[in-house]
Amino acid sequence: MTTTPRDLFAYLDSLGIEHSTIEHPPIFTVEDGRDWHDRIPGLHCKNLFLKDRDGKFWLVLMPGDKRAMLGLLEKRIGSARLSFGKPDRLLEIMGVTPGSVSPFALMNDRDRALTVIVDDDLPKSEWVNFHPLHNAASTTLRSRDLLTFIRSLGYDPLVINCGEAAV
Repeated sequence: MTTTPRDLFAYLDSLGIEHSTIEHPPIFTVEDGRDWHDRIPGLHCKNLFLKDRDGKFWLVLMPGDKRAMLGLLEKRIGSARLSFGKPDRLLEIMGVTPGSVSPFALMNDRDRALTVIVDDDLPKSEWVNFHPLHNAASTTLRSRDLLTFIRSLGYDPLVINCGEAAV
């Protein structure tokens, strides 16, 4: 059974994590959400669902204005030939569709098939924003609480530099 936003919020509450959610029109990309950045405090993030040549899946969390450098990322994580995962595998593993990928969907990864990578710029921001299992809202929480949430699900995220600031 796929986790609902209500399940997510109840879980965050059970962990004592402060969070707030703002509804907005569906946002599929960081660029689509630019009009909302001034209305929602904190760092706006993007999430990459990736697969490597060996069939391993990765979830990369990074600032929305940072460009992922897959070649660099491959070297840093010891993987090869990273590419974007297919929508059917995304739905199977994370229970969400493209445009709704977020660390909150880790609650649906029952087999813990993903390795989580957090860009090292995320913990530098007090507040971070992610979609709460659908892309018509954004949920804000402290970056340290994001790591608490991820670890509470049994993941040990890699915190590394994933790219460079977009020009």
